[in-house]
Amino acid sequence: MLPDCRAPGLSCRPMFAYDSKILAAVSTAPQSIPDVVGIMQTIDCFCDDGDGLKWFNWLYLGVTRAVLSRVGSGGFSDPSWMASLDIHFGSFYFAALRASLTGRPAPGCWQALFTQRQQSAIARIQFAMAGINAHINHDLPLAIVATCRASSSAPRHGTAHYNDYTALNSTLDDLIETAKQTLNVRLLGDVLPPVSQLENTLGAWNVAAARESAWSNAELLWHLADVPALSASFLDTLDGLTTVAGKAIMVPV
Repeated sequence: MLPDCRAPGLSCRPMFAYDSKILAAVSTAPQSIPDVVGIMQTIDCFCDDGDGLKWFNWLYLGVTRAVLSRVGSGGFSDPSWMASLDIHFGSFYFAALRASLTGRPAPGCWQALFTQRQQSAIARIQFAMAGINAHINHDLPLAIVATCRASSSAPRHGTAHYNDYTALNSTLDDLIETAKQTLNVRLLGDVLPPVSQLENTLGAWNVAAARESAWSNAELLWHLADVPALSASFLDTLDGLTTVAGKAIMVPV
């Protein structure tokens, strides 16, 4: 049974009857990109249409399938490194969701989405983009650092790994633009008001710029590895800024 997260110190409470099944799905560490895809497919199967988590997971599942296809087709100079990055990256999403579902502290940028999963006044695309915001701006620098440590490399601009990393930008842009059209309805599927201003909020998002910032932050974290206090302070600040952006994305329209 999941804990009653209304108790002091716990971050949120289970919102849906199937949350224990989602928790079980994210409690096993993925070892391959197909594992990451499989976990997200399980989440998609359990989530109903009135759960905002479904729509971020739907978008991220499409992104991960695209990465898997490109790794399999030899579309990267170092497919093993890109596969490792994808696994580490997905693991941060699963860890944040696991923490939230068990009442442990989760990053504030993720809680901006998780605590409003039932809010029917929010559009599906807002849930999707709030998750993308948290995952790229907060998690991606950490995933890059973890991947570099595992491969005895370092995050540097101009390397083959950086070139592989940026080669995905156009694919991700296409997927996000498609999502903006497909998910441009309220959580339960009803039409948005004619003048919602939502397009102005989402228009500020640029995946290439966000991923470039994530790579630069990974380089900074790499150089701060020997100064844990500064590294922790930087991550707190990064979560704070990403949380502000996430809350702005999640304002009901």
